Amino acid sequence: MSTPETALRRTSLFDRHQAAGAKLVPFAGWEMPVQYPDGIRAEHLRVRERVGVFDVSHMGEIETRGPGALAFLQRLLSNDVAKIAVGGAQYSVLCREDGGVLDDLFTYRLAEDRYLTVTNAANHAKDLAWFMRQVVASDDVEVVDRAADYAMLAVQGPEARALVAGLTEGGADALPGRFKTAELSVAGASALVCGTGYTGEDGVELLLAPAAAPAVWDALLAAGAAPVGLAARDTLRLEVCFHLYGNDLMESRGPIEAGLGWCCKEQTGFIGSEAVAAARAAGPSELLAPFVFTGPGIPRQGNSVVGGGEVTSGTLSPSLEVGIGMAYLPVERAVPGTEIEIDVRGKVRAAVVKEKPLFRKGV
Repeated sequence: MSTPETALRRTSLFDRHQAAGAKLVPFAGWEMPVQYPDGIRAEHLRVRERVGVFDVSHMGEIETRGPGALAFLQRLLSNDVAKIAVGGAQYSVLCREDGGVLDDLFTYRLAEDRYLTVTNAANHAKDLAWFMRQVVASDDVEVVDRAADYAMLAVQGPEARALVAGLTEGGADALPGRFKTAELSVAGASALVCGTGYTGEDGVELLLAPAAAPAVWDALLAAGAAPVGLAARDTLRLEVCFHLYGNDLMESRGPIEAGLGWCCKEQTGFIGSEAVAAARAAGPSELLAPFVFTGPGIPRQGNSVVGGGEVTSGTLSPSLEVGIGMAYLPVERAVPGTEIEIDVRGKVRAAVVKEKPLFRKGV
């Protein structure tokens, strides 16, 4: 039996998920919808072909503000924060001193001296503590936990922007582009609308007050969006080889071997930059590589690769109708076209290493 100390948290949309018949499961301390009655495949294809909406209110938010905000974030985040214009967004990783990845993050610049960083749900408390620990008296910065202030709805799919535009004051012209953000009125609610996604499809995220989320959710569904659970979110992101922290990213590995060297700008001197620079110069012994099964079977996290390596993420791709995944492989075997074998619960399955992304529209 759960005690008040161990009870799962619920988003402000919990009643909506329950009424829709969602299968609710524990996830990162939250009770979240993993799928709805139509099933994972139908939800996945709805996003690929039309439009779906995800409740991702379990994600965390940290606001950094003050005259020293830019310099502070430049010290913590791997990317060049100075490149974010007001109303812009940027992807980065948060590293330990030894280069191990604490989390991967999106940061939005809301004003000249005001930034909002979105954390992974399971890492929010750890990330917040890390941010707080790095503050020194001379920083002239304030770090604020904003996780309780926001719900987040991700509207994704080829029809997502048109659907949201129809509910937005100012219409399509007001919506921010890719890696842009804007404060807008959506379905009568004030929302931070962000053009960053996790599915390989176009769309936006809506960050808004939790109390406003149910009415906006209802408006999105009435306009034609279908609710989508976390299981389809995982199959969608894996088809386009987006990383999942805890699977493909972890403290024991660095960004170079994960293929995220592009978002690491060592010249900024971020925490862990020296270790990342050394790893880049030396070259990794292993690389995270995508693969596709050439026969039956579904790979899963933890499956061993025959001859060395381990699967970090695996699933049956609804779009490709074949088993797909990512694995850390010895660098010489991480080359596209390399044939590998994976031990799936005692059965050896044939696979081939591929280029990213595994799924491309029209291919």
